Amino acid sequence: MTTALRLSSHSRSPTAALSAIREFDGPLLIDLDETLYLRNSTEDFIDCACPGIVAIVLLRVLDLLAPWRWTGGLATRDFWRVRTVALLMPWTHWRWLRRARRLGKEHANRPLIDALNARGPAAVIIITNGFAPIVGALVSALGVSAHQVVAAGLSSARDRRIGKLRMAQERLGDRTVAESLVLSDSLDDLPLLDACRRPLLTIWPGARFRAALAQTYLPGQYLSQVKRPGERYIIRGILKEDFVFWLLASVGLAAMPVLHVAGMGLLLLSFWAIYELGYVDNDRVAARYESDPKLSAAYHLAPVATPRVRPWIWALVSATLAIILLRWPAPPSAWDLVIWTALLVALQLWFRFYNRLDKQTRIWPFAGLQLARAASFAVLVPISPIGAMALGAHVLARWTPYLVYRISGRDWPETRFHLVRLMFFAILSGLLALAVGVAPLLDWTAAALLGWNVLRARKELLSVMMAARRIDRTPA
Repeated sequence: MTTALRLSSHSRSPTAALSAIREFDGPLLIDLDETLYLRNSTEDFIDCACPGIVAIVLLRVLDLLAPWRWTGGLATRDFWRVRTVALLMPWTHWRWLRRARRLGKEHANRPLIDALNARGPAAVIIITNGFAPIVGALVSALGVSAHQVVAAGLSSARDRRIGKLRMAQERLGDRTVAESLVLSDSLDDLPLLDACRRPLLTIWPGARFRAALAQTYLPGQYLSQVKRPGERYIIRGILKEDFVFWLLASVGLAAMPVLHVAGMGLLLLSFWAIYELGYVDNDRVAARYESDPKLSAAYHLAPVATPRVRPWIWALVSATLAIILLRWPAPPSAWDLVIWTALLVALQLWFRFYNRLDKQTRIWPFAGLQLARAASFAVLVPISPIGAMALGAHVLARWTPYLVYRISGRDWPETRFHLVRLMFFAILSGLLALAVGVAPLLDWTAAALLGWNVLRARKELLSVMMAARRIDRTPA
């Protein structure tokens, strides 16, 4: 049976589900999250972590490491998230015990609980992928009478790895599962629904998935979870692209390279705290004014905070620290902060201007945004001549596919970005040599920039060379 047919045969309205529960003669296996409890217990537990900013940083590091790759894949991701928070921030559990009493009362599925309590506890078994140390307090607060609670353990990731069906069979027995009514809202529970006598797949009014720490702001959250989810864009598109060029274009002139790298990292954080606001505004303008806005599914879920003031606090504090490091051992100048702040204000205004233009006209101010990404740091930090050529090549390579994309009106073109950037770098470097001589091309900065460009373009360069054919020669 196809998934669509299974969904069609299992799906029931809330009214039909309540009627089936009242009439069914047998065990009732009831899901917890977004069914009995109209939110998600795991997310609400993590949301108790305090301070939230520390918890978010821990979870983002965990996402980068992705240890669930070795314990069963994404099915075990929540195990790692909960264990990390519980071990490194142990007071979260006591905060959860207090909060669970309130959440259980506020978000209980009262019609369902009343129907289950009318059947008596002997028939009711709560089965959940939530974790036993978390759901116990919540079930008590919900006021549901249940004979047994089957939940995942926190001592290992096994329960999450084997899935709810096998967990139910091991703890309840195959016969109990086969004779039961199963009520769930999740497509992940299709194997369990297929194995029972009376499957009910029901979406409840008022049920809502609310991501943990959604009200805690951290720069980069919107970019990585809403604008470009799943792309690891901070690493691939910012650190390996923009930031490397920031460093290679400037570090050769730095008196203290280690402090320079640290200062540039803080300056990057400051810049992206504001640049990200442009992405937020871009999506909001698209949702309001465009007939066919290109928004990720995560946009409508609003999984991250998008405040107006806190990004500026992050930007100014990190810029202040960056200036201290970049100017060390000389005292920092307030004028540097004024210049950088003015640049950030201009950046936000330019991005807002760009967002409100028609798509064809956006071609031209887009170049300004790419120039800001590539070279904004140069208002505070000197760059070498060959570094300026590399940054120019980076801007042109970023702008060219956007130009083609907007003019053609089709999907984003495959323009071999890294190879195009290498070509622009070679052209601009040649022009620099013609203008001032070859000396700027003979230092280690030029070698490092060329090496990095070649390294990033190696696959595209090899592909072009392998595909190249001479048309004036007849194949043998």
